Parts: sequence; structure tokens; C-alpha cells
Amino acid sequence: MSGSTGERSSAYIITSIRYWVIHSITIPSLFIAGWLFISPAFTWNNYGSPRPNEYFTESRQGIFLITGRFDSLEQLDEFSRSF
Repeated sequence: MSGSTGERSSAYIITSIRYWVIHSITIPSLFIAGWLFISPAFTWNNYGSPRPNEYFTESRQGIFLITGRFDSLEQLDEFSRSF
């Protein structure tokens, strides 16, 4: 214990078996969940984001940048018409 506050030290937590059991399950499950979310193109199909090979096409080689604060919707409309 650290001082009189009752807090455990980092070394005590990291050497605890409970710490490794919890993290050996949660960390891989986060990677698996991310892979399952990305691999079947769920994000691309449902949210309309471009696929990696669709960012720069033959007709659109520049980077889209919103420059105005108050006319951003018009700029987005112009961008969507360029597809």
C-alpha cells in the first residue's frame, strides 16, 4: 500500500494475476471487434465513407478542404456532386 491512502502501487497491480486475466481477455477482444467491424465493409456500406481505393480517383486528385465556417454545407454539396 502506498502511504496511508490505501492505494495500491503500480508494481502491485501489474504483478497481480487478476490484472493479467482481465487484460488477456479485453485487449484481444478489442482487436477482434475492430477487425469484425472493418473487414466486412460495414462502415463503408452503412456510413457512406469512401473505401481506401476511392479517396483519389482519376477525376478527383486533390484533397477536399472546407474553408468557410458559414458556407460549409454548400462546400459539402459541391464535393458530393464531384463524385
